[in-house]
Amino acid sequence: MKDTFKHKGLRQQLVNVLKNKGIKNEAVLKAIGNIPRHLFMDSSFLDHAYQDKAFPIAAEQTISQPYTVAFQSELLSIDKGDKILEIGTGSGYQTAVLCELGAKVYSIERQNELFKKTSKFLPKLGYRAKKLIFGDGYIGLKEEAPFDGIIVTAGAPFVPKPLLSQLKIGGKLVIPVGSDVQVMTMFTRKGPKAFEQEEFGQFRFVPLLEDKN
Repeated sequence: MKDTFKHKGLRQQLVNVLKNKGIKNEAVLKAIGNIPRHLFMDSSFLDHAYQDKAFPIAAEQTISQPYTVAFQSELLSIDKGDKILEIGTGSGYQTAVLCELGAKVYSIERQNELFKKTSKFLPKLGYRAKKLIFGDGYIGLKEEAPFDGIIVTAGAPFVPKPLLSQLKIGGKLVIPVGSDVQVMTMFTRKGPKAFEQEEFGQFRFVPLLEDKN
């Protein structure tokens, strides 16, 4: 598991690409600049690790495009110590970004193969989530609620109600909603039953899997 000067240089180039695409949050850019994304990918993809592209990982999932990771992280506007629920741990790359931002991260993964792999891998890199859970993201994590922010890293055909109910007042849910193409949507909880909804353009994600067991 090597992280060389060359990798660090490529990361800085990636950070510049993200700046040019409109990412402004310095903490988010710093996190992207710090995290060795190549270690989250198959070695055969090493040449592609610092391009602004999504790539396949295990279990027919992908490691998200860095711009998407940065965009969602920026929307959450995380303060150090915020309690964040991530739906879809995947490769753990977004989890690492949340950890770099100082969040207390709770993350749920539906694919057992990915869950096992990422649970072992993240601590080796020094990223310690508060909890990594193998389970159904649609139901959230009621026992740890409320959360300052919830981030969904897969395309949801609808907005799961449990996720909205697990937000603090003032908390934000960032979720890509739609079937083939998703619209990045942010819900901010304004009161017990009041939510403000904003939309931020189209993205493409792998589908959010429901628990079929």
